[in-house]
Amino acid sequence: MTSYSGNMRRYVQYTFYLLALLVLGWGFTPYESFFLGFIVGAVLSLLILWSLYSRVKRFGQAVTEGRKMYSLGMLTRFALAIIGVIIATRYPDAIQLYGVVIGLMSTYIIIFLDFIIQKIRFK
Repeated sequence: MTSYSGNMRRYVQYTFYLLALLVLGWGFTPYESFFLGFIVGAVLSLLILWSLYSRVKRFGQAVTEGRKMYSLGMLTRFALAIIGVIIATRYPDAIQLYGVVIGLMSTYIIIFLDFIIQKIRFK
């Protein structure tokens, strides 16, 4: 397993742990709409990360084979984020927009924290 795919596997695993905590927060706290928004945002953030991972992997293969690749799927990632915002604005009583926005940033926060953990661990 390459380092890149190993990192991706770790990010997905941490995101699933986060989703489990968010489901507990949704079920056992009075802030159901915030946690539901956070869950929606985190799931979309995971899809965005997966999209970027698969595109970068294909880009690397194209470079090694001497082919050209023109896009890394920016429009797809933007569309997923916009879908999350549309869902939150369509159902404002059930899903808070703040939760969706924070959830959309969750995988980037996970990547940052994992970087710090790996730096400390292998120092």
